[in-house]
Amino acid sequence: MNAEPPGGRKAVAVWCIGVAVYFVAVIFRTSLGVAGLEAADRFHVNASALSTFSLLQLLVYAGMQVPVGLMVDRLGTKKVLTLGAVLFTAGQVGFALSPSYGMALAARALLGCGDAMTFISVLRLGTRWFPARRGPLMAQLAGLVGMAGNLVSTLVLAPVLHGLGWVPAFAGSAVAGLIVLVPLVLFLRDHPEGHEPPPAARGAGGFVRRQIRDSWREPGTRLGLWVHFTTQFPAMVFLLLWGMPFLVEAQGLSRTTAGGLLTLVVAANMGFGLVYGQLIGRRPGARLPLALGTVGVTALLWASVLVYPGDRAPMWLLVTLCVVLGTCGPASMIGFDFARPANPAERQGTASGITNMGGFLASMTTLLAVGVLLDATGDDYRIAFSSVFAVELLGLTQVLRLAPRALARERETLTVTAAAGGSPRKAARPAPR
Repeated sequence: MNAEPPGGRKAVAVWCIGVAVYFVAVIFRTSLGVAGLEAADRFHVNASALSTFSLLQLLVYAGMQVPVGLMVDRLGTKKVLTLGAVLFTAGQVGFALSPSYGMALAARALLGCGDAMTFISVLRLGTRWFPARRGPLMAQLAGLVGMAGNLVSTLVLAPVLHGLGWVPAFAGSAVAGLIVLVPLVLFLRDHPEGHEPPPAARGAGGFVRRQIRDSWREPGTRLGLWVHFTTQFPAMVFLLLWGMPFLVEAQGLSRTTAGGLLTLVVAANMGFGLVYGQLIGRRPGARLPLALGTVGVTALLWASVLVYPGDRAPMWLLVTLCVVLGTCGPASMIGFDFARPANPAERQGTASGITNMGGFLASMTTLLAVGVLLDATGDDYRIAFSSVFAVELLGLTQVLRLAPRALARERETLTVTAAAGGSPRKAARPAPR
């Protein structure tokens, strides 16, 4: 059995190439978040139709997670990342040039397909190139770089969009996709020499069924999915589409001020990502309290904003909400820290794909609910954003149901591993259902 990969400069260099691809994918993914009002005017659509852009993109993204995880386990990171970069770049170009709402939808779907191939691949690079003890930190750092892509959308793409127009902003940003393809094709490697993964079993159908079945049977995988589901979506819904309209139309802020608050969410996310990664790496027992605490504080702040007397919440409360929304991304990464130790190396891609579906399914549901409720209530944002609480309650119920079983299974595995004096891999026996 090979020892754990040592990390080092070469590992950092390879990982940075993968993260650069993910960084660009996030810029493209979140570009609509600063262009929601312009998109409504350009394609002459209402709130429900506008939410369909992000809904379709997230539907494709979520639906691709398990297939992408299987592809990563079967084909390796480089091939999957390369295909992803080609697809999301083509999608961004298509969105820039689309003359109609239907063609723009198709372009966002293509972008979502390519985007779906990036994050799971980057997580796989982290597990293949760095020791297991650095897994939580590397995952949080990947999320932090992704949020930096969101920051670029807010600080760079938005001014270009308002200054130069739709086509120059979106088509010009697509050049970044071509730039990251070069080092990806030339220099990225799936794993260090001497640390090759076990060969994939023959028979594609059997491989697919076995990977999904064995990953899903692990309580840690299911807990990871529901933690990701419950924690990620409030910030994603805010940043991806509805934050700007809410702050401008419901709270009466200028676009500049609203953009500053969106930037605050991203900056807070990056700061909390470092804190969460270091804390979980040193104290794995902090995972569940951090996740539950994030859900509770997020719900409290949203409720405070929505029920505040008068038409508009004060600026200090909006700032506090945006800071708290910055904890959602780091908390969602905790889901992978439950799924990772529950699965052996050859199932990491599939397990991560299952986990990563959670937050995007929740985001997709809430994006649609907010759009439908806005149209049904004459743009009453208080009613529309109340859908956040229903989705959080569903996720919280599942987390509390699965946590005892998943943590007991994890302790059992660690005890067996320590007694055997082996590496931290899964014991080869069926998992409890």
